[in-house]
Amino acid sequence: MTRDTVLVDFALQGGGAHGAFTWGVLDRLLEEPWLQIEGISGTSAGAMNAAALISGYIDGGADGARAALELFWRRVSEAARLSPLQRNPLDVLMGRWTLDGSPFFVATDIMSRLFSPYALNPKGVNPLREILAEVVDFDRLAGAGIKLFVTATSVSTGRARVFRNADVTADALLASACLPTMFQAIEIDGEAYWDGGYSGNPTITPLVRECESTDTILIQINPIERKNTLRSATEILNRLNEVSFNAVLLKELRMIALLRRAANPGDEEGSRWAAMRIHRISTEMMTQLSASSKLIAEWDFLCMLRDEGRRSAQAFLDQHERDVGVHSTLDLDVLLEDPRGR
Repeated sequence: MTRDTVLVDFALQGGGAHGAFTWGVLDRLLEEPWLQIEGISGTSAGAMNAAALISGYIDGGADGARAALELFWRRVSEAARLSPLQRNPLDVLMGRWTLDGSPFFVATDIMSRLFSPYALNPKGVNPLREILAEVVDFDRLAGAGIKLFVTATSVSTGRARVFRNADVTADALLASACLPTMFQAIEIDGEAYWDGGYSGNPTITPLVRECESTDTILIQINPIERKNTLRSATEILNRLNEVSFNAVLLKELRMIALLRRAANPGDEEGSRWAAMRIHRISTEMMTQLSASSKLIAEWDFLCMLRDEGRRSAQAFLDQHERDVGVHSTLDLDVLLEDPRGR
């Protein structure tokens, strides 16, 4: 049975190499002709996935978008072949996807806490710049039919800046993915920027205010909940980053939940927020991977994440295809519940 076309937006989280999961989700969803993409909000790896998708879509439609996404991640893997950040032989033998046992990773992790990237990488070299130049046609993004929103964080104010199609450059994408302990801040128009995850991972607001669609599909990489006890310093630091990078997103989702309960019919913007239908695609695999695996760019690892993304997207479609365009499939009311039961 043919499905009626539904206008949707995508909200794409960042997470380093874990963004290959998002690649897989998008790869599967792009096979569905009834899903018409109006806008994409992305941060860090999510922003790069978004830019590659839209650039490929300009001439090649859905197939072109899928090809551009694959090209981006293949180039990332090729660029990482000579990187000293590699799994140790025992982890390779045991099939463990982690860098925790890599002497170079441990040394780099310690050095990043003692020295700034201005000392460790004085020239500000980032191999992603050349990859983006090959994959993304920045000159044509302004006229693309899909709206693009890329979030970066102002170093001076801590506020989010959202770059739109005409303003998106390689610098904007690198700024959105600029972890301050690893890379020098990216300067744009005289302003320094860090990773957009600190101020919106991703930000939902432009999708609500500037798109006609009332269905947003959130592709989530950073786990909101972890059940296991955190004991090591690495686990604790990773969880701190997850909490920080999820905070603004959760705030926006709570706003939608609140406005659903109290929206005034005469308040046009409030009613718009209240009308949003939110869907989420995620995987438990992310709770099982170490934080260091975000730096693994081996092709087999990226393909494993891609395949998990495709499986997760298929599971979402099997369960919720008929719900998209009708009602939310993510229960936002739980965000308003008092965790202490009061």
